Amino acid sequence: MFPVLETERLRLREITEADAAEVFACFSNREVTQYYGQEPFESEEQAARLIGLFASNYENKRGIRWGIERKGSPGLMGTIGFNALVLPHRRAEIGYELHPAYWGSGYASEAVKRVITYGFENLGLARIGAVVFPENAPSISLLTRLGFQQEGVLRDYMVQGGRSHATNVYSMVRAECSV
Repeated sequence: MFPVLETERLRLREITEADAAEVFACFSNREVTQYYGQEPFESEEQAARLIGLFASNYENKRGIRWGIERKGSPGLMGTIGFNALVLPHRRAEIGYELHPAYWGSGYASEAVKRVITYGFENLGLARIGAVVFPENAPSISLLTRLGFQQEGVLRDYMVQGGRSHATNVYSMVRAECSV
């Protein structure tokens, strides 16, 4: 049973094939993907494949990805979840994106806090990491505000736009969690 999470304003739920158009709307937007490590989607078929990947990762306990929607307003505004989930080592990396129409309203912070709590309390994680492009100031600000600490730099870690990019590595460990 896929876990549904709630916050004051948000409902985080399983992403289904019916969400392909909204997933495409996010992942085809250059503002969303500019620091994502992938090129913008060109077809809704790519979104459908990504949704299949999310389902496969959940089924195989390699990740979990929720769709983010406002309570009382069905329709995805973005996604959030854990990638690189390794339960025997009690670690995962958090990833998220919102469509620009929802930026600046505190939705990302609200969703990230809820997912962090789920990771530590329900999955028993000891560490949650994040890999972020150094130019992605809003994401870095969000993570550090919530208590993530920068650990270092991964040189030439992501390829986007035909060239390699360094990324910053952030983490939060359970003992330091204050969200």
